[in-house]
Amino acid sequence: HEHDNEVSSVGILEAGDVDGEKLNEWLRELLATKGVDIYRMKGVLAIRDEPNRYVFQGVHMLLDHRPDRPWGDASRENRLIFIGRNLDRAALVQGFRACLA
Repeated sequence: HEHDNEVSSVGILEAGDVDGEKLNEWLRELLATKGVDIYRMKGVLAIRDEPNRYVFQGVHMLLDHRPDRPWGDASRENRLIFIGRNLDRAALVQGFRACLA
């Protein structure tokens, strides 16, 4: 069994709300350019003006998202994880931060 050193994970934790349109645009571009290298991604998102958490998951270039339970008194934060090959941590963090409202 050999371990591929090019495979890694990138976790992102950011407080605040996300602009849904900016997020969709970023994810669309990310999957179009890096989708073959992203094996798995998932997370919980705080979408601006939405009372519920949004859960998303993706495998390669397939992405699914849906509303989840209400945030209630919990602090609104975004938690994402990307697993893949040759992931650029700085670019992923910067790209996601550009989606914050």
